[in-house]
Amino acid sequence: MSKIAPTTKNILIIAGDPSGDLHASNLIKALKEKDPKLSVTSIGGVRMQEVSSHFIYNLVSVGAVGFSEPFKNFFLWLKLLKLVRRYLEDKHPACVIAVDFYGFNHQMLGLAAHRHIPAFYYISPQVWASRLSRAAKLAKLTKELFVIFPFEEAIYNQAGANVTFVGHPLLDILPATEKKIFPPPGLAWQIGILPGSRKTEISRHLPIFLKAFYKIKAAFPNAKAKVFAVPEFPDENLVPFLERAEKYWSKDIEIVREYSYKERASLDFAFTCSGTATLENALLGVPMVVAYKVPRLTYEVVRRVIKVPYISLVNILLKKPAVKELIQEKATAEFLAREAFALFNNPAKMAAQCAEFSALKAMLGSPGAASRAAEKILSYLN
Repeated sequence: MSKIAPTTKNILIIAGDPSGDLHASNLIKALKEKDPKLSVTSIGGVRMQEVSSHFIYNLVSVGAVGFSEPFKNFFLWLKLLKLVRRYLEDKHPACVIAVDFYGFNHQMLGLAAHRHIPAFYYISPQVWASRLSRAAKLAKLTKELFVIFPFEEAIYNQAGANVTFVGHPLLDILPATEKKIFPPPGLAWQIGILPGSRKTEISRHLPIFLKAFYKIKAAFPNAKAKVFAVPEFPDENLVPFLERAEKYWSKDIEIVREYSYKERASLDFAFTCSGTATLENALLGVPMVVAYKVPRLTYEVVRRVIKVPYISLVNILLKKPAVKELIQEKATAEFLAREAFALFNNPAKMAAQCAEFSALKAMLGSPGAASRAAEKILSYLN
């Protein structure tokens, strides 16, 4: 793809969670590759900080989620909105780019619109899951939305948005995978533990996932576990959970941080918190059980507004329960281990789950999502 004529302009990009940080960093790289003179200021996480010209704040490390928890960060939100307002007024960037994270970003888009600064949304919020009314709001606040699931294009079109399906950015970063053998030699199951990327998710899911692993370890002594953590959540915040584990098992649990997904691709199975991780696992060919717990108040609200029958992206995209989902009171170590054993004792069932996953890749477009979005954004600026 040809280079865009240089703009020598400054743009502002904002993301608020680890997956948004990852994909926003790749968008920044694509923008700078096409226009080396471009200056990028960002609010996000460590990956964005590494590739930005200027970095304002690590919003990803805050990790607010749910309906009640953001109120705990109310004064921080006010502070950040003031920072954004001051930046927009002082620098008047060529554009702002929101990446997912609707709760904060829609307010940022409002600030930009009030100052007549063009705005774009890369990886638009999943309004189809609960709040379709947000699509119309975003249509009014953006010059263009770049969506990553093919069915989203029609939803935003209907809301009057200028929208383009650019493909899913995971297709650019996940490694090629090999067909797995079930059961593994020596029954040495490699178990992934993915409790989430936010502090509250980890505190709710990690103890349950570890207990489920202990039950597997009791039946399969050669099994080992890898706890996948994000850069924003340091080891000292994970170790207390591991120290509470029986010392006999501690040598079989490893904390992993990686950008390449190679460790994840080597897994035989995973206990996974609902979210992007479920789609990553599926594209890597990793069988899984999905679980999610939230505070009771949050659950009661979500239960009334949610518009989709599943919580995992895998099941939502395939439109069927390809992976088992355990929600709220069913998200226990006993139920998780039971579902794991049901797969371990039936290799054909595990292979069938992986076969279901193979249909997903074709649904997500072609590689080059960040490059396509960057090309269109820069064409506006020029």
